[in-house]
Amino acid sequence: MSLPTLPTAQLGTDGPAVGVQGLGCMGMSEFYGPTDTAEALATLDAALERGVTLFDTADAYGFGRNEELIGPFVRANRDRVVIATKFAIERREDDPTHRGIRNDPAYVRAAVDASLRRLGVDVIDLYYMHRRDPAVPLAESVGAMAELVRAGKVRHLGLSEVTGAELREAHVVHPIAALQSEWSVFARDVERSAVPAAAELGVAFVPYSPLGRGFLTGSFAAAEELAADDIRRSQPRFSGANAAANTGLLDPIRKIAEARGITPAQVALAWVQQRAEVHGLTVVPIPGTRKRTRLAENTAAATLRLEAGELAALEPVAGLVAGDRYPDMAFTSVGRE
Repeated sequence: MSLPTLPTAQLGTDGPAVGVQGLGCMGMSEFYGPTDTAEALATLDAALERGVTLFDTADAYGFGRNEELIGPFVRANRDRVVIATKFAIERREDDPTHRGIRNDPAYVRAAVDASLRRLGVDVIDLYYMHRRDPAVPLAESVGAMAELVRAGKVRHLGLSEVTGAELREAHVVHPIAALQSEWSVFARDVERSAVPAAAELGVAFVPYSPLGRGFLTGSFAAAEELAADDIRRSQPRFSGANAAANTGLLDPIRKIAEARGITPAQVALAWVQQRAEVHGLTVVPIPGTRKRTRLAENTAAATLRLEAGELAALEPVAGLVAGDRYPDMAFTSVGRE
C-alpha cells in the first residue's frame, strides 16, 4: 500500500519544489543523546517514501560526521533529494565547547569544498550561512556564496538567524531562497522583522525546532532528565524554575490534542504549517527525528488544520515563555534587533 504523499511548496522565487515538511538530521549524529544509527538511516528512507524531500544538515553537526552519515542516502536518491547544508559555526574536536563564527570569504570557499567532499556530491542544492558574524560585511559573505553558485558548487542560497534588515541587504547581493530560524508556538521572535521581510521578498521560511526541541511533545519536562551531554541542558528555558513555568504552558496544546485525538507534536506542527496562511509566505518546517515512528507522526501533521478557537488558545503562549532560547542570544536575529 502506497503512503500518502506530502503536498509540495517552492523554496524562493526560483528554488526547488520540496515536500511541505522537511527532515532535520542533526540529532542523528550529536546533541540529543545516544542514537541508533541503523534506525536513523531507516528514517531517512522512510521520510523520502512519505514525500519528504528536503533534508537538512550542517558541517557543524558531529564535526562533519552528519554530512558523512547521510551522504550515501543523498547519492542513492540524488534526483529526488534536495540537500541543504550550512557553514559558519567553527568547531574543534580538541575542544568540543569551542564555538566560533566565520563568515569571511576564504572560510566560505573552504567550507563548501569540505561539505561537498563529505557528502560525496558535485553540487549542494541549498547552502546556508548558519550564523551571522556582524564583524564581516554581509555583502562580502553573500558575495562569496554567490561565487559558489556561479562556480556550479551550489544551486541556491539560504541564511539562518538573520534579521529582516539583514535578509533584505543579502537579497540585493544575490537572491535568497530560504531563511532558516527557530519558529514554534514557544518561539516567535522571528515575527518581529524576519518573517515580514521574507514574505515581502518571496523567501521561503524553514522553521527549525518547530517542536521546541522536543519540549512541546512532552517527551521531557526538565533538562535534568536528559543525558549528560544533551545540548538542551545548557538552554535556559529547559532548566530549573524556567522549565517548571514552561511546563504549565503546554496545557492548551495538550487539551487540543486530546479533543482532536492527535498528539501534542501534531498540534505544534500544524500551528507552524498554518503560519504560511497567516503571514503569506511559504513555510517548510524541518522537525528533527531519528525514529520512523516519530517521522510518521510528524508528517501526518503536515495537512492538519487548526480551527480559529484552537489558534486563539495558542496565541498567548510564546509571550509567557520563561528563559531565552540560548545562553547567548548575540548570534540570533532577535539578539541584533
